[in-house]
Amino acid sequence: MERFNVKTSQRMEMIDITHHVLKAVSDSKVTDGICSIFVPHTTSAVTINENADPSVPEDIVMQLSKVVPHNDNYRHAEGNSDAHIKASLIGSSETIIVESGRLVLGTWQSVFFCEFDGPRTRKFYVKVIKG
Repeated sequence: MERFNVKTSQRMEMIDITHHVLKAVSDSKVTDGICSIFVPHTTSAVTINENADPSVPEDIVMQLSKVVPHNDNYRHAEGNSDAHIKASLIGSSETIIVESGRLVLGTWQSVFFCEFDGPRTRKFYVKVIKG
């Protein structure tokens, strides 16, 4: 298992972490199996989506803000209830098949760390399991 840090610079953003995941797969020497990415934070998440056009992650962040606004009379005293809800909607983990030592991702797919309560220094874990 490998642990990586990511420094976010905005309250909400999606950061491509595919290169970290690829490094973990390469370091593991696993040729066939699965790769699990896990985010141990309640106000951030991980997802797979398009990275060919930078407007896609920007659009996702924009729409999540419309669906779950930052200020909406939440009861949680910390003022970040929206971040908790967004993280629950997106999810804290992803699993990707590893075949011939490579991640099985579509042509336009990348792995994104999703920050909903930044800026912060965050961590995520990658575990590659021989299958």
